[in-house]
Amino acid sequence: MGALLSPAIGTIFWSSIAFVVVLLLLKKMAWGPILTALSEREASISEALNAAEKARQEMSSLQSDNERLLQDARVERDRLVQEARDMADKIVSDAKSQAKEEASREVANARQAIEVERKSAVAKLKAEVASLSIDIAEQVLRSELKETDKQQALVRKMIDESPLN
Repeated sequence: MGALLSPAIGTIFWSSIAFVVVLLLLKKMAWGPILTALSEREASISEALNAAEKARQEMSSLQSDNERLLQDARVERDRLVQEARDMADKIVSDAKSQAKEEASREVANARQAIEVERKSAVAKLKAEVASLSIDIAEQVLRSELKETDKQQALVRKMIDESPLN
């Protein structure tokens, strides 16, 4: 059994030469392309990591820009809402003051119309009273002065009382 486990020197020699030849062939033919592929792979992974970091930074920048734009939009919205409220308040205030002015004009016009109507009614009433008084005086004079003696007495009395005497 000893012969099986002890190799012959020729076998060791030729095995070593074959190993060295295979090792040299692998170094020349396989190690170069393998190392090149590994370095290319390492470079592409590094580029991908750099691109991912750059994308993360851009996303962060975009997010901060979006937040800033959103904040600006909120400020603009609040400003527009405040302007709308102010404008509505001004319109309501203007409408109230205009309504008050119009009401004051209407009241003044109504008072003036009432005063004109009152003066007209008083003038008509005075004219009616005067006309009625004249009619009553005429009827009283006719009934009193039917007789000529009474007419002459009235004429003498008026002459005596006249300021021309």
